[in-house]
Amino acid sequence: MNLPQHIVLIPDGNRRWAKKKGLPPFFGHREGAKTTEKILKAVLDLKIPYFTFWGSSLDNITKRPSQEVKFLLKIFEQNFRKLAKSKEVHKNGIKINVIGRWKEMFPESVKKAIQEAITQTKNYNNYRLTFLMAYSGIDEMIDAIRRIANRKEQSANLKIDESIIKNNLWTKDLPPVDLVIRTGGEPHWSAGLMMWDVANAQLYFTNTLYPDFSVEEFKKAVEKYSQTERRMGR
Repeated sequence: MNLPQHIVLIPDGNRRWAKKKGLPPFFGHREGAKTTEKILKAVLDLKIPYFTFWGSSLDNITKRPSQEVKFLLKIFEQNFRKLAKSKEVHKNGIKINVIGRWKEMFPESVKKAIQEAITQTKNYNNYRLTFLMAYSGIDEMIDAIRRIANRKEQSANLKIDESIIKNNLWTKDLPPVDLVIRTGGEPHWSAGLMMWDVANAQLYFTNTLYPDFSVEEFKKAVEKYSQTERRMGR
């Protein structure tokens, strides 16, 4: 099977899942966290070397009700602590990375849990597990343009090309994205998610709300990718 080397998962639908069941939003986030654990195991089973998970957008942190954000942050703290101690993570040599404004916006206890997972896995190279936390692709691109503009001021002869742009992105250490999977039944893009890296990605949209997204459907998305000829912009 022609497997994707880098998959991005956009887990949409936690809140709508909870609403349909007459439950507060945090129940959906809690179930979504359980789904994520199952999908991560499937990623390992398929031996996908790069997997990126959109944990929270910048708007999720700044514009959602404070009680919901507080619960989300608690979930993040609990699950990053689990990852830091996970036998599966250490046995398989999974390097954990986190991209976004989390260092500026998250409380100390959450930052400490995230940093512990990063530190405990920093020397691993078999797999790369990346979380986008308090992330916006528009924010990332603006930051990259500012960096390049500063370099151009210092060196008028600087050639601005694909390499310069990629090396100034937060995702500079990640390869191009092959497959993006978005759950939740709303096939749109959000906040310019990894806009440079998804330029030639295959897209898979499903109506399944994220807490109900199964390993079987995840593998179905990967199988569909393997059977599709990539146009690469043509």
